[in-house]
Amino acid sequence: MKVTILGSGTSTGVPEIGCTCPVCTSTDPRDRRLRCSALIEAGSGTRILVDCGPDFRRQMLSVPFAPLDAVLLTHEHYDHVGGIDDLRPFCRHGSVDLYAQGDVAEAIRRRIPYCFAAHKYPGVPALELHEIEAGCAFPVKDTEVLPFRVWHGRLPILGYRIGGLAYITDMTALPDESLAALDGITHLVMNALRIAPHPTHQSLQEALDKVELLRSRTSLRTVYLIHMSHSIGLHREVDAALPPYVRLAYDGLSFSL
Repeated sequence: MKVTILGSGTSTGVPEIGCTCPVCTSTDPRDRRLRCSALIEAGSGTRILVDCGPDFRRQMLSVPFAPLDAVLLTHEHYDHVGGIDDLRPFCRHGSVDLYAQGDVAEAIRRRIPYCFAAHKYPGVPALELHEIEAGCAFPVKDTEVLPFRVWHGRLPILGYRIGGLAYITDMTALPDESLAALDGITHLVMNALRIAPHPTHQSLQEALDKVELLRSRTSLRTVYLIHMSHSIGLHREVDAALPPYVRLAYDGLSFSL
């Protein structure tokens, strides 16, 4: 399995418009972060996109063009779904399958109703929207995907388990019932917004505390942190201070498991 981090930033992206802080003015390309998304290549050519934010078009210009077998949506916030209309080129291969929990699916139908109309305007994306539930696995070709519950403040959203990988974004709390879904994982992609606490996202220390909990209960070996704002600090400084099994992700990072 190969994972490519297409975007590792929070909803404002980095640099943030109008900001002149050391991170936003950094010349290190690892400090330039598009909105969060990942491409997972698993099984015999199975390609799965996790979230499809407003930077999707730009992100995919640097990735070899090939069909997408599934788009997994974690929740309905714009920075995670704002690029769905840009799936149009991938519809050359047939309808694109989107997977989301019920409330998110309904929000997508309201947001882009022209994609689900009985009589579609020529050229709109051909989308098949599938409603899923936390704890209920489903297949994407020969790959099993297990959605599991996490909390984004008071909002129930989804994380995803695919083989030895778990992908979590925008989380503040991981309920006990979801720990079973992570049994046996070796790699984790997880959010860490900034140094200071935040009401609806993990801080860096909260993320590190979660890593230690999971390391004590799973086979976790490597963690990549995502959904970072400029307030996380400079990549080279923060990354160097992390435990050896935790890394700050950056746009374009690829790893295999």
